[in-house]
Amino acid sequence: MSLVEMNKTNIFPEIQPSLGRIIVLAGLAADVTWEIWARLFTPLLVGGPLEPAALVQSVFGFNNLLLAESIHAVVGIIFYPIGYLFIARPLQRLIFPTLPLLLTGIGFGTGLWIFALYVMAHLFAGLPPFLGFITLTWASLIGHILFGTVIAFVVRLMER
Repeated sequence: MSLVEMNKTNIFPEIQPSLGRIIVLAGLAADVTWEIWARLFTPLLVGGPLEPAALVQSVFGFNNLLLAESIHAVVGIIFYPIGYLFIARPLQRLIFPTLPLLLTGIGFGTGLWIFALYVMAHLFAGLPPFLGFITLTWASLIGHILFGTVIAFVVRLMER
């Protein structure tokens, strides 16, 4: 992408009614992808599912599993796509304007993984950093990369 093309591309998305639809549909697609990976494939590979609701419970100190699942779903469906659109993608466009979309999605997902397993699990919940790099840690990385990549591609598809 040339400098002229980059100037034609807005760094931030235009705030309009369709943006809400893009956020929700990208979030839903990514969350469904995450859930399939976490609950169907991860148990086959590592012997148990990824359970982000358990992390939410640890961070906030409550036992209500439905509330924890709901918090994780809202974050994944609404807040993470907003983070992609208003933080990750603008930074990519400013710093690495020619970075392929796949790498942008992988980078976003990796950032989410660091946030989940270092910031939330370690700094807030007091667990070992990255859960001590057990097998589940790597399954979580793959799940977050899938999530980030789906967000990136669905946003691109819907913006066209």
